[in-house]
Amino acid sequence: MTGYEWGSGPGGEGESTGRRIARARKRRGLTQIGLAAKANVSRSLIAQVEAGHKRATPSLVAAVARACAVDAAEIVGRPHGGRERGADRRAEAVHAAMPSIRRALAYADVSPELEVPPRSLDALAPELVRLQRLQGAAAHVRLGARLPAAIEELTVHAVESDAPRAWRLLNHAYAMAVSLARRLGHGDLAQVAVERAAVAASRAGDPHLRHLVSLSRALLLLTQGSDDIALTVVRRAADEVDRSEPAGLQVYGSLQLRAAVSAARMGHGADAWEHHGLATETAARIDALSRPDPYGLQVSPGNAVIHGCAVATELGDHDTAIRLDAGFTPSPRLYAERRAHHEIDMSRTHLLLKEHDKALRRVLNAERIAPQMARFHPAAREAVRQLGTYYRAVPEQLRGLESRMAF
Repeated sequence: MTGYEWGSGPGGEGESTGRRIARARKRRGLTQIGLAAKANVSRSLIAQVEAGHKRATPSLVAAVARACAVDAAEIVGRPHGGRERGADRRAEAVHAAMPSIRRALAYADVSPELEVPPRSLDALAPELVRLQRLQGAAAHVRLGARLPAAIEELTVHAVESDAPRAWRLLNHAYAMAVSLARRLGHGDLAQVAVERAAVAASRAGDPHLRHLVSLSRALLLLTQGSDDIALTVVRRAADEVDRSEPAGLQVYGSLQLRAAVSAARMGHGADAWEHHGLATETAARIDALSRPDPYGLQVSPGNAVIHGCAVATELGDHDTAIRLDAGFTPSPRLYAERRAHHEIDMSRTHLLLKEHDKALRRVLNAERIAPQMARFHPAAREAVRQLGTYYRAVPEQLRGLESRMAF
């Protein structure tokens, strides 16, 4: 299965992207000529794609989705809506965007020849804001459906104009590709995206972006178990950040939070809490400045508490994790993926304290907050495995979660 020929729509198993385009077009009351005009492509291209004779590229999918006023995930096939599908189908849908992201990243310094004229930078900037929200909500399928087109279109602008603004936006798109690929276990693809982000940062005219590339790199290294390298990377970046203005404080605070978790994973408690203290102090300063957050890093007192629980959990200091969590309610303004991650960390803590019912409740909370993230997160899956071995009579809620995780 390659490109965008994935997923199943209401029309049946294995339905092609072309058939989904035709269905969306007809629901909108458009002829092939009408859709072609609205999407700014030729009628013959629409006809070939609908007939399955030509592949639907990310840029075409994005243009058709805009013309038909639907989400791109509906065109490429999403795992929700209509009847319930099996866990294997959901897993397939979550991972299916990776080939198109890989292809979009492959252009690098080559301008893609798009069938649809690229949107202007003024149109792509708010699109990246929308994609950032999808990332924060851990909406992997919808993000994966729309991100490749944005990368390809921004690559055209960056390569052909060499404008710093184009490179800044492309760096942002690359960073989202790093995050998505990393979360879904595609480490090689995430590494390619990190390298692309570093090149874009060097041409973007924003001194903070290279430090954010270090942050992405450190997160990938943590996923790969290279905690010592991750700690070195973020410490070096934090030392170089200009903290004279609010944006720099956000970058610095985010790096310190990552350093705290990295040190905790290495068992270096004193260093971990020192980094966490610096992050907490920085978050308080930012809070006093009304929390300007141009990079969507969300360095705040609440996020510092979440990371404090993570540090305590990694260090095996369960009493501190429980104490920090007691009475703490994460702000709904925090990204869903961060709130869900906190529930997963606390589930781990309750498991180690043999508080199995509390552990189950927290991992179920994680799934409620960010379903796609929780079902694929290694720590959440391990917690569910352990819970499955504890109960003699497996609770219905746990049984359902095991099914959704494809155990």
